Amino acid sequence: MNELLEKINNLGLKMTEQRKIIVKVLSDSKDHPDVESVHKRASKIDKKIGIATVYRTIKLFEDNNLLEKHEFRGYSSRYETVRENHHHLIDIRSGKVKEFRNTLVDAMQKQIAKEMGYNLVDYRLEIYAVPIKNKTTKK
Repeated sequence: MNELLEKINNLGLKMTEQRKIIVKVLSDSKDHPDVESVHKRASKIDKKIGIATVYRTIKLFEDNNLLEKHEFRGYSSRYETVRENHHHLIDIRSGKVKEFRNTLVDAMQKQIAKEMGYNLVDYRLEIYAVPIKNKTTKK
């Protein structure tokens, strides 16, 4: 939470008590919540926080590069604080998002850009998958 608050202060953005609660919710999130989830969590802390306040705050943070918006296929927009590059695996049955890093994938993307005459400046990898069922063998 402190890292996000520090970035907000450095940008000189106004911090109301409701925005501080939204920052706490976003910072404490282990998942990639949509606006409705952020609102539900924030409302548990302060019942007066309206959905419009959450939408406006998230939009403000996104416009100032404090939040990254993900539009995973088939799901409402999800958000996470801006961090170093990582990838996402989306379980299409549950909607759960798992983050991962892979140096081979990173190197491959840089190499592909280089082979095509470009320097890689950014990338996003989203893998859509279903869990592998354990196969039980009957004898």
